Amino acid sequence: MTAYAIAHLRPAAPHPDIAEYMERISATLEPFGGRFLVHATRHEVLEGAWAGDVVMIAFPGITEARNWWGSPAYRELVPLRTRHMEGDIILIDGVPDGYDPAVTAAALRKELEAPAR
Repeated sequence: MTAYAIAHLRPAAPHPDIAEYMERISATLEPFGGRFLVHATRHEVLEGAWAGDVVMIAFPGITEARNWWGSPAYRELVPLRTRHMEGDIILIDGVPDGYDPAVTAAALRKELEAPAR
């Protein structure tokens, strides 16, 4: 099942370290089957506030995403970004093919209707 690394990165002043990080990150993804889906593209805020950029990377599975995150090649790059840019980053599993939120809602309704213990 596809897994994702999602980053919400806060605005930062341009810096050579960030440019180097961006130049080198693709090579760290390749061994783990990672590929960019979203990278600092324009976004539209529909609810709440969202200052900054979004980055979304797909991996074949959560194991590959974790292994990329912990890889020596990527860990070497992290300070280039973190010294100059704040953000939140998560790894998350996707849903399986054919996922139906109504099935999840039915389970929730069943739980809500169960007598309190």
